[in-house]
Amino acid sequence: MSLRLIVAEDAVLLREGLVGLLQRVGHEVVAAVGDADALVEAVRADRPDLIVTDVRMPPSLSDDGLRSAVLLREEFPDLPVLVLSQYVERSYALRLLDSGGGAGVGYLLKERISRVADFTAAIERVAAGGAVVDPEVITQLVRLQKDPLERLSPREREVLALLAEGRSNANLAAHLFVSEAAVNKHIGNIFNKLDLPVDTEGHRRVLAVLAFLRA
Repeated sequence: MSLRLIVAEDAVLLREGLVGLLQRVGHEVVAAVGDADALVEAVRADRPDLIVTDVRMPPSLSDDGLRSAVLLREEFPDLPVLVLSQYVERSYALRLLDSGGGAGVGYLLKERISRVADFTAAIERVAAGGAVVDPEVITQLVRLQKDPLERLSPREREVLALLAEGRSNANLAAHLFVSEAAVNKHIGNIFNKLDLPVDTEGHRRVLAVLAFLRA
């Protein structure tokens, strides 16, 4: 099965290597680009059978490639997309895998490219409307779906429930018959176990309460 492909990768050597590999196995690379904006333009101009894109690329050198893939899937729901990455960007991975009903989509770590037969098989599977997800991506997404409150001890759950009632640290200490230092320690543990970003304590308290309410 010969496919018309677009390759998006900012590392020139890897991009040329991917183009050469794809051509050797019989596919046509209609465009090979080095930034996310060029990827969007190329897809709109050429409407390929499938795109292969890196996650991190210009213009911001963050997850532009993945965000562009999500945008393109929203614009062209039947466009097959295979994303390659050195790491798992979980929030956008979920959005990508949810797009188009989960059909014609793949998310592989770059180390899988070296297994040429598996890589080319993944391309054909995604182009045919299937889904291919790297085992490590699955592991991290499953971890993401777990209830974050499961990490908390019974006492930490109790403290979080009281935080959700809007109580101050002093009020918490009096209610639990412990010192404020002990309350501060429990709250710090809650922040760490819920992987809340380092910010002002007030902001983290709000995020912790939101996690409690969602659960």
